[in-house]
Amino acid sequence: MAPPKSGRIVHWDRTLPGFGLRMTATGSKSWVAMYRVGGKLVLETIGPMARIPKLDDARKLARESIAKAATGKNPVAERKTRQQKAAANTFRAVAERYIERHAKKHTKPTTWKEAQRQLDVDIFPHWGERAITSITRHDVAELLDGIERRGSPVQANRTLARMKTLFAWALREEIIENDPTARVDKVVKERARDRVLSDAEVALFWSACDELGYPFGPFGKLLLLTAQRRDEVAGMRWEELDLANRVWTIPRERAKNDRAHLVHLSDLVMEVIEALPRIGAGAEYVFTTTGAMPISGYSKAKAAIDWRMGEGVGPWIFHDLRRTAATGMAKLNVLPHVVDRLLNHVSGEIRGVAAVYNRHGYEAARRVGGVGPLYRGPDRARTAECCVARNRPVSYIRNRRG
Repeated sequence: MAPPKSGRIVHWDRTLPGFGLRMTATGSKSWVAMYRVGGKLVLETIGPMARIPKLDDARKLARESIAKAATGKNPVAERKTRQQKAAANTFRAVAERYIERHAKKHTKPTTWKEAQRQLDVDIFPHWGERAITSITRHDVAELLDGIERRGSPVQANRTLARMKTLFAWALREEIIENDPTARVDKVVKERARDRVLSDAEVALFWSACDELGYPFGPFGKLLLLTAQRRDEVAGMRWEELDLANRVWTIPRERAKNDRAHLVHLSDLVMEVIEALPRIGAGAEYVFTTTGAMPISGYSKAKAAIDWRMGEGVGPWIFHDLRRTAATGMAKLNVLPHVVDRLLNHVSGEIRGVAAVYNRHGYEAARRVGGVGPLYRGPDRARTAECCVARNRPVSYIRNRRG
């Protein structure tokens, strides 16, 4: 059978009335069935010949549709309903509903945005179009193994935690009957990090930031000087800064613990900030390359700093700067609850999360009765000048950066 010169043509079957092969001018071939439902003529596409190559198989499917239509049912409408239901229950569709209906209502923006990022990067590429009910415990284990094999075991743990929350929600919503993450263990047992940069390493870091320049050079300096979290510093807005009163207010919606945080700006912090350019028509973000959004690409920036710091510096991450600052405060006998407040931790004493950041033993404080004076030492002026309570965690910077 030759295709038509234009349009399409149907070659009807002599064995089964209403069944035929439709051909187009481009050469495509599809099986079709024609019947009436409620007095209206319906033409159903059974499927392409490439997918259903055998005539007998196509004829059988057409016969089933014709028989169903004879009872008053519409096979085309039923198929569309099945397809819509399947599309609504793909992993991607359910995950997007979870973000909109649950995560955005019950978690902070930083939390649900990180959940969205995990989905986009690590889960959607594998499961996005799959029916959520088809995902098994084996699929979960395979996904986590892949993340671990690329060298990110901790991220695999984070992904598992996110999936557990999502599937628990889907179970409560009666979208699924079984949770595939049940009884799936963490990929690796995590230990609290204890990396603190030495004075010499901080001096190298500071010089590297000078060489790197805007935006990641001053960004790195403020991470260390303010002891605030990476995303909080990266998302800093000019409107949050009161330079006249030397204060930076991190709004509640951007703070990790869901409460606004006041950061006092020392001379050195002010020096860094006042040297920054204002980019974009509205100059919204302090650290930006486009003016439209804050900086990203932390891994490349970290690699650039590492290269400038040179060999011999042990592995570290941006978050270790926060611990370095907290430990520096402790060395200066800043009281634990003050360190807590500077870090914007909820607890008022050195325990739990705060203990993870502060690795100093308070030996000097214990020698003077457990509360050491804030400014003590042979060089009182220098100690006061660099006091970390005033967001000066690197006293040696002024002496060594030249």
